[in-house]
Amino acid sequence: MAFLWFLSCLAFVGAAYGCGVPAIPPVITGYSRIVNGEEARPHSWPWQVSLQDFTGFHYCGGSLINEWWVVTAAHCDPRTSDRVVLGEHDRSSNSEAIQTINVGRAFKHPNYNSFTINNDILLIKLASPAQLNSHVSPVCLAETTDDFPGGLKCVTSGWGLTRYNAADTPPLLQQAALPLLTNDQCKTHWGSNITDIMICAGASGASSCMGDSGGPLVCEKSGVWTLVGIVSWGSSVCSTSSPGVYARVTKLRAWVDQTIAAN
Repeated sequence: MAFLWFLSCLAFVGAAYGCGVPAIPPVITGYSRIVNGEEARPHSWPWQVSLQDFTGFHYCGGSLINEWWVVTAAHCDPRTSDRVVLGEHDRSSNSEAIQTINVGRAFKHPNYNSFTINNDILLIKLASPAQLNSHVSPVCLAETTDDFPGGLKCVTSGWGLTRYNAADTPPLLQQAALPLLTNDQCKTHWGSNITDIMICAGASGASSCMGDSGGPLVCEKSGVWTLVGIVSWGSSVCSTSSPGVYARVTKLRAWVDQTIAAN
């Protein structure tokens, strides 16, 4: 019996800190920069990070993909003086057991184009490894061969503005369930700005907004949350009737793997 108990404990540890399985399951209404979203269940998106400058100002999100690496958007352009904050829910609270880790190195995609916002991905190697626990664990990365069809309900999260003209970002982590669009559907909104390295979601009454950039768009696949998109760009007024545009992880996975392997 003791051996079986040991095996079940191992399985629990694997489930808790393997990728894409939050120890605290998310609760998503209607599953229904986050405009018209809702507060996330605290610590239910344990890969969500806040990128902050040396003053503690939150400017972008990101996703933990293993204990050493965070993925965010190239346009976030973190400096080595910036900090990666893990395990946070309420940014106004001093009582959370957050981990604050310096940016060790940043690797921007070599083909990132700041005019077209194509290849909008950047990898941060942390200066020291994250300590994985029930509040801090990695998301799974979409495989190159994965297919995420239009209409699939996915979730984005972040501390971005809840109104485009709001004075400040919200203290509590927000989430919104959004349907994926096909790129052809997305082009009816954004035309030739949409490339095959982008994926769109939303236009359904909720939207990412400024401050959500670099954060996750995750879809559930075989019971595991998978990073499908990285918040990239969208309506300048965070319109909930325009789709948000995300960097498409399936098209960028090979570069991620090569960069991590080389560093």
